[in-house]
Amino acid sequence: MSRNATAVVGLLVLAGLLSVSGCSTSQGFNIGLLGYPIPVSPFFQDRLEDNFHNKLRYERVPILGPITSGPHRALDPPSEDEIMRALEKARPVQGGLPLLHEVQRNNVRIIVDQIADYVDPPRVYPLIGPAQLHHAHYKCTIYFTEVTRVGWPIPYTTEEEVQEVIYIDHNHLHMVGNIDGGPGSNY
Repeated sequence: MSRNATAVVGLLVLAGLLSVSGCSTSQGFNIGLLGYPIPVSPFFQDRLEDNFHNKLRYERVPILGPITSGPHRALDPPSEDEIMRALEKARPVQGGLPLLHEVQRNNVRIIVDQIADYVDPPRVYPLIGPAQLHHAHYKCTIYFTEVTRVGWPIPYTTEEEVQEVIYIDHNHLHMVGNIDGGPGSNY
């Protein structure tokens, strides 16, 4: 056998040994360039996380059991987190370039007043059945000090006392009738 033939056989044996030893770089199905991680900006990741957080916490209408006799009050008033997220949507903080232009909200005080709490008469909702809609309306007054720092071209700082009012509605459904599915129930 010639030297070239011996070298080719040796390379083939070496390639075969590497392929069965687990030392190869590809495992499983090869999807080409899609197999490499692609960096995602923190801005987009935070926006997706905030949308998921809002959907999970605040954008769903809970379905509770039937209203029993006696006074019926709304569940919980809006949380401070919900109020501050609503304020950020209504009045976003402008700026955000460190040492050039920064805006901060300091000394935040929140006062929550319940405006209305009433229950609609029963009606049939699609995919739910007979239910009553319970409305709870809140007026949230937010007091804070807005500090604006500008660093260029002429550095200055301003402090302004601000009062904002945000209205938040908490609506939820109460089932009506026999919800256990016993005799006399259509659902």
